[in-house]
Amino acid sequence: MSKISMLAAAAVGYVLGARAGRGRYDQISEKAHDFWENPKVRQAAADAKDVAAEQAPVVKDKITDAANKVADKTTKKGSGTGSSSGAAKRS
Repeated sequence: MSKISMLAAAAVGYVLGARAGRGRYDQISEKAHDFWENPKVRQAAADAKDVAAEQAPVVKDKITDAANKVADKTTKKGSGTGSSSGAAKRS
């Protein structure tokens, strides 16, 4: 997906920075429209959206676990005694 983003950014940069005039802008705009209307591109975008939706809960759980580990380490370092007083602060 990053290749598509890079190509889109390059096209936008060219359109904004080009001095070729309206004709070239219209040509690029038409090609971009044709690209996004391509059934294969639409299917790939839909597939990517489905994968992201499926993986969102997994990613959320991993991020939550990682954040809790960091919070635990920070609390333990900050308490100086290693006691569980930091746990009461988070609750």
